[in-house]
Amino acid sequence: MIHDTALINSGAEIDSNVDIGAYSIIGDNVFIGSGTVIGSHVVIDPFVTIGRNCRIFQYAAIGAVPQSLKFEGEKTYVKIGNGTIIREFVTIHRGTGFGGGITEVGEENFLMAYTHIAHDCRVGRKVVMANSATLAGHITIGDHATIGGLVAVHQFVKIGEYAFVGGKSAVVKDVPPYVIAAGDRAELHGLNSVGLKRHGFSPTTLSLLKKTYRIIFRIGLTTNEAIERVRAEVEQVPEVVNFIDFIRSSQRGVTR
Repeated sequence: MIHDTALINSGAEIDSNVDIGAYSIIGDNVFIGSGTVIGSHVVIDPFVTIGRNCRIFQYAAIGAVPQSLKFEGEKTYVKIGNGTIIREFVTIHRGTGFGGGITEVGEENFLMAYTHIAHDCRVGRKVVMANSATLAGHITIGDHATIGGLVAVHQFVKIGEYAFVGGKSAVVKDVPPYVIAAGDRAELHGLNSVGLKRHGFSPTTLSLLKKTYRIIFRIGLTTNEAIERVRAEVEQVPEVVNFIDFIRSSQRGVTR
């Protein structure tokens, strides 16, 4: 059902099984999948694709041009995956031509009120962003990560899978997968053990990750020395490999 007061551009493609609330505005070149519900006073600007079974609450604004002085009006995009929940006053901006051209939010994410996702960000699947969490441009968030309320993440930072960033943190360097980071500036506080258990990580895997974490961050080795020791002393299960690969590939440096 589309409310009589909603304004829908003729160039939008909207599945017949989509609800759109009062006074919402849907721009040109917008694609909305079946089962999605859009509340009142939502603005969806051009070049946005929204998947199936999403829920977008009132006053969200999706697809506005990026807040970048380098942006010159090029055609860029926002893509939102199936089953994502977007609460009140969330803002998601289009990509830039120099940054890849797309801002992408994966499937089954939960974006709480007032969260912001800037241009060229890549957010994985089943990510939780609590109220007023803010991503600057070009940020990558791994699957199942949790970003606490009032967190500010610096541009180009990467946050790994299953990481937990505590509320009111300022994140200026990459956060490895599976860990807890918190503080201003954010520091590591061990593995996200509770979260990993909830997601079904085995006791053996948790033990191996704890050993890896200790070698890399707690005994005073250089990064290269620590990685070589992990390779020599820790069973190379996929999670351990992912952990050390993340650290080796970091461009901004790793939160410690």
